[in-house]
Amino acid sequence: MQTDVLRIGTRGSALALAQAHETRARLMAAHGLPEAAFEIVVITTSGDRIQDRPLSEAGGKGLFTREIEEALLSGRIDIAVHSSKDMPTRLPEGLELSAFLEREDVRDAFIGRAAPRLAELPHGAVVGSSSLRRQALIRRLRPDIEVVTFRGNVQTRLRKLEEGQVAGTLLAHAGLRRLDLSHIVTELLPVDSFPPAPGQGAICIESRIGDARTLALLGPIGHEATALALACERAFLAALDGSCRTPIAGHARIDGDRLAFSGTILTPDGREVHEIEAQGRAADAARIGADAGERIRARAGPGFFAGWG
Repeated sequence: MQTDVLRIGTRGSALALAQAHETRARLMAAHGLPEAAFEIVVITTSGDRIQDRPLSEAGGKGLFTREIEEALLSGRIDIAVHSSKDMPTRLPEGLELSAFLEREDVRDAFIGRAAPRLAELPHGAVVGSSSLRRQALIRRLRPDIEVVTFRGNVQTRLRKLEEGQVAGTLLAHAGLRRLDLSHIVTELLPVDSFPPAPGQGAICIESRIGDARTLALLGPIGHEATALALACERAFLAALDGSCRTPIAGHARIDGDRLAFSGTILTPDGREVHEIEAQGRAADAARIGADAGERIRARAGPGFFAGWG
């Protein structure tokens, strides 16, 4: 049932709540509305509950969105706020990504205890990460160190790091900035050698298709350049059938009416890597991303993807 209050669905982690609060603040500023015009509804997802195994074994990216999308479809909430990199390329029927907030820093941040830089970790050091992309990139750069699966929200991972369970871990710099934790970063990893996940650093808002009231509210806070970049990256991911089971990186940059894209796919051990560059009109973002995905898939060959899932 539609109410005057816009109900914002989100996960309950500190980072998810920070993203929901940022969305609410932007809507308040854009429309001169009071905080009381919005209700933040916390929804626990399967991804939050499952902590004992990698997401790739539990069901992939949809674990962080399924329950929230069910609430959106049923009308319990009006919009859902997500980290774009958590979003599957296929959405449930009736839903769409209707706005992207301006993108934050796309880089990965290393937080080291044994050494401040990934390259300076001692031989045999243990690094924790829950991302197959980060795991593969670490193995590519430092095949001599051990990489272990490191689940949990930002605070949980930092606690495990402080307890000495690992010598270092990696987190998205954008998330740390949103939590006012950028001061703990010991190294920002360069995009050219440690490319980000598609969608990294961008908050997206999901809504019901045809919900005119909600679309009118979201219109002023959407960032066009971010939306174009994400259209390219998500099309690249879709062409590769990307999920949490596949180490895939992709980053699109918009400069005026031009777009430049770089994509990377790796085997989980980091030993085989394929990279691709593409550019063109920003208006053709989705086509550029899809074409890059098809070309890199053909270049890698069918054997490259064997056994990943």
